[in-house]
Amino acid sequence: MTFLPIVARELSVAARRRATHWTRAIMALGAVATGVWLYVVNVNAPAQSQGLRVFQGLMAISLLYSLVAGRRFTADCLSEEKREGTLGLLFLTDLKGYDVVLGKIAATSLNGFYGLLAVLPVLAVPLLLGGIGNGEFWRAVLVLVNTFLYSLAIGIFVSVMSREAPRAMGANLLVLLLLTGLPPICGLALSHRSFPNSYRLEFLYSCPVFPLVLSTDFFYKMAKWHFWWSVAVEHALTWLLLGLACWFVPGSWQDKAPGARWTLWQERWLAWRFGNAAKRKALRQKLLDRNPFFWLAARSRLKPAQVWGLLLFIGIYWVGLWLGGRGSWLNESLSPVNVVVAFLFNSALKMWIGVEAGYRLAQERKMGTFELLLSTALTEQDILKGQWLALRRQFLKPTVAVMVVECLFLAASLREPQPDTHFPALMAWLACLVLLVADMIAVSWVAMARALVAKSPSLATVQAIVRVLLVPLVVFGVVAGGAVAVAAVQGHPEPGWRLYLGLWFGLGLAADLGYGFAAWRQLHTRFRQLATQRFLSARGPTSVGLLQKRLSTSQ
Repeated sequence: MTFLPIVARELSVAARRRATHWTRAIMALGAVATGVWLYVVNVNAPAQSQGLRVFQGLMAISLLYSLVAGRRFTADCLSEEKREGTLGLLFLTDLKGYDVVLGKIAATSLNGFYGLLAVLPVLAVPLLLGGIGNGEFWRAVLVLVNTFLYSLAIGIFVSVMSREAPRAMGANLLVLLLLTGLPPICGLALSHRSFPNSYRLEFLYSCPVFPLVLSTDFFYKMAKWHFWWSVAVEHALTWLLLGLACWFVPGSWQDKAPGARWTLWQERWLAWRFGNAAKRKALRQKLLDRNPFFWLAARSRLKPAQVWGLLLFIGIYWVGLWLGGRGSWLNESLSPVNVVVAFLFNSALKMWIGVEAGYRLAQERKMGTFELLLSTALTEQDILKGQWLALRRQFLKPTVAVMVVECLFLAASLREPQPDTHFPALMAWLACLVLLVADMIAVSWVAMARALVAKSPSLATVQAIVRVLLVPLVVFGVVAGGAVAVAAVQGHPEPGWRLYLGLWFGLGLAADLGYGFAAWRQLHTRFRQLATQRFLSARGPTSVGLLQKRLSTSQ
């Protein structure tokens, strides 16, 4: 019998898939373009610093890719099998838990791993420019591969423990934050309380950024053993999560008869999630009176609490940094920290609303219930209005709270002693607030539109985020790098903050208006056609194809 049969089959299938080869080529071309852009931006730097800066930029982007890609590919792979009822069929054979888990990892992550491998030769090009050594390069490669496996293990473990796609995606991010962000925050709090003059680096072992920083020659010479211990801890966590996934997966699909204790806990959970019978009835009556689809999309009262929980976690991170700063509350030294925390707040809200906006519509389309909904008195406008009411119920108050916090950050930046920084800070924070609202609205419209045509809810979310959030950033980087290169060639000073801020704000707003308006128009003019097109495509094209075949045969 073949060892790991599912892995062998998935690898043989993926080897003949065209997307496997295109992924490597596209990732390599993207890495080359990014490296050229980083070189152009640092063209005025000393010769020894150019290679180092290009290498560091590629390392940072590759680390972000490793953290995101691994979890994205495996977050919903097994939970989707459980929803469709196909996971149990695998265990009717002689397959074990590790066969299924490793087979799913091989099936879903091969393209992502090939993408990472395609970047590594480009990462070695800065060796020719100087500034880095062979040991520094290979340590960075080790960290990136280890981080990718770490991310895969988190995704597959959460997928085993979850069933619904939004819950799997949210729990995926939560586990990553707990493993990588909570120990450093605890270390900051303890260093402020118990070790006022030092920080214990052991709290950073589970954070992938720490070994990547220590992989450089400068820090590696000072903290060699910390680097290897950090790599070992992350690798041990990877195997621990994989082992737990293999252990739990054989029984995760079964519908067992609940015992008395389990029934009691389940009733408590439902009461906490939806409220008791009286509260559920009152909420149902309240939401149904406003919009029936509003009740369908917003009946769980935990959804707003989950958003508040994530924002609270980010706030705890900020408080930990404040404690690490010895209580320097809202002063100049915390300005970069405020920017990072604001970026985390805004990114979390934009991505989460993209997940929620498209999930319910994608699920209704996948289950074929739009035909039932549209055969009632509900119209397309009622469905869209109900979805927007659900999004407002979940995200309006957290968004207002984030905007208030960022206004406090703005007020803190205006208190800095340098008067020449007040106006740039004012304009930057105002642009950030405007784009927060505009991006959330545009991502919601695009996610709802893509949910009616995408193959899965996660794909609809990814497409919305890429179009509204990532495309403007890529264009901004290309244009800004070109402006720096032109200024360097002509001997002019680099462009000022007005160009960068105006370019970033203008591109972001243009993407919001362009993609958002196109999605809004598509939903308001073609909703019924898009919602039912999977049934039309299953009947219409097949009949037309058969008719054309018969006509060609008769001729």
